[in-house]
Amino acid sequence: MKRAYLLSGEPGSGKTTIIKEVLSKVNKSAGGFYTEEIRSQGVRQGFQIITLDGKSAVLSHTSVRSPHRVGKYGVDTDSMDKVAAPALRQAIQSKDIIVIDEIGKMELFSPSFKDAVIEALQSEKKVLGTIMLASHPWADRIKERPEVEVIEVTRLNRNEVVNQVLAWIGALSP
Repeated sequence: MKRAYLLSGEPGSGKTTIIKEVLSKVNKSAGGFYTEEIRSQGVRQGFQIITLDGKSAVLSHTSVRSPHRVGKYGVDTDSMDKVAAPALRQAIQSKDIIVIDEIGKMELFSPSFKDAVIEALQSEKKVLGTIMLASHPWADRIKERPEVEVIEVTRLNRNEVVNQVLAWIGALSP
C-alpha cells in the first residue's frame, strides 16, 4: 500500500474539500497546511496558507511585490519558509497524517518547502495532499515516486475519492 495519496485535478474539482472532509471523519492526528483563496468583494486577490494548528500567512497576492510570479500574483516565499515548511516538519515529528495542500507552482518557488515535502515522503507517516495537474519537472518526479499514489479528482468522482482516501487511512473497510 502506498504511503502518500496526492489528489490532482482541475481547479475547483474539490481537492481541498476532500482533504477537509476526510480529516473531519478520522480519529487520527493531522498536521500540515492547506491553501485558501483570499477574496475581496467577490474577486480573488490571492491565496493564503492555513496550518492545521491555526497559523496563517499570505502565499500570494496581487499586491505582493516579488520576483516570483504566477499570473497576476506575486508569491511570498517567506510564507512557505516560515509557515508551511515548519508545519510539515512539525507534522512529521508528532502527527499521524501529514497534510500538504498543495504542491503547486507557487509553493515550488521555496527550496525549504521542497525539502520538507521530500522529508514527509521519506517519513513513515501517511501523507495526504494535492499536487498540480499540469506537468512540472519537480512535481512530475514526486508523482513518479514509488510511495506516491496520484488520484485525479473530478466533480463526478469526488464522493468515491473521499471513500477511497478514508479506506486508505483506515477509517473505512475497503
